[in-house]
Amino acid sequence: MMRRGGRPGLIGMAARTAVVAGTATAVAGGVQAHQANKQQQAAEADAYEQQQAAAQMAQAAPAAAPAASPQDELTAKLEQLASLHAQGILSDEEFASAKAKALGI
Repeated sequence: MMRRGGRPGLIGMAARTAVVAGTATAVAGGVQAHQANKQQQAAEADAYEQQQAAAQMAQAAPAAAPAASPQDELTAKLEQLASLHAQGILSDEEFASAKAKALGI
């Protein structure tokens, strides 16, 4: 029996639909896998950078601690108190009291 020209038969349409659907599923799965891989690599890179930064800070912290003199610490404390006073967090009385305590008065 010869096939009619023009339109494909029912089996031909079903086969074509199956091929299109299978291809779309494969492509979508590939894209999802690629995106997941990129996200994992980015997360690993971020974790590595954080570890490196923490290691650098850990190495730098002991070296920086002895360099601070008592005068530097006092200056930093007074600057912090002045900042809190300027922001309105400390009242005039609280600021004066904390400053006197820091200065040992």
